[in-house]
Amino acid sequence: MASEKSLALVLRVVEFSESSCVATLYTRDFGKIGVLAKGARRPKSPFEAALDLLAICRIVFLRKSADGLHVLTEAKLERRFRSASRDLSRLYAGYYIVELLRELTDHEDPHPELFEIADGTLLAIDQGGDLASLLLRFELGALRILGHLPSFEGCVECGEPMSLSGRVAFGQLVGGLLCSRCRTGQRQVITVRAATVEGLRQLAAADLTMAGLTAEPPSFDKQDRGEMRGLVNQFITHLLGHRPRMQAHLSPRIR
Repeated sequence: MASEKSLALVLRVVEFSESSCVATLYTRDFGKIGVLAKGARRPKSPFEAALDLLAICRIVFLRKSADGLHVLTEAKLERRFRSASRDLSRLYAGYYIVELLRELTDHEDPHPELFEIADGTLLAIDQGGDLASLLLRFELGALRILGHLPSFEGCVECGEPMSLSGRVAFGQLVGGLLCSRCRTGQRQVITVRAATVEGLRQLAAADLTMAGLTAEPPSFDKQDRGEMRGLVNQFITHLLGHRPRMQAHLSPRIR
């Protein structure tokens, strides 16, 4: 078995035996993986309490050649999610990011940029950044990286440019803006303010390097932010086929 190293975000930990556990990790270099951590539940574990939900750790694992769990041999804590012990709304926001990473990604499909924006967003949340804007930026960045970003630039059906004025139509099923001609006969169409679409464009085009992620995201007025939140919530629900469980636990001013 080959030995591999990477940075990892802990997505889930479940008991496997009296002394061991199974963890789901989102790694920078290998994407989402499942690992067996033998002895992780012992008082003097070789993993130094690194396998906490939302923790960033540096791991070494033995890659299995066939489908199945890899064997975790080392995990050293790089950063713990400190908000978990002091702010429930920020803890739930972190849980929401973890849920999206579990639900939107396939096993062993690496997207280093997705790991970076998850890491950067969790750090910004921990440092007191605006939760509503941070989550919207993460969601749109994740959708862009994974190839699911809706079309905000022109009509998703005919490709014609659209002038942003008044209210514009957005098709949840087709995944983007609709001109007046293509809107006819479409199902699950909502209308949103032009300013809302412009805000989504701005967030979708955000700098997702660590420098950009640690900068404060743009703020929006209450009405635009509410419409942006509603549109993204519905789109992600349609994409997954169900509503993310943690959406209901987000602060009312976020969801």
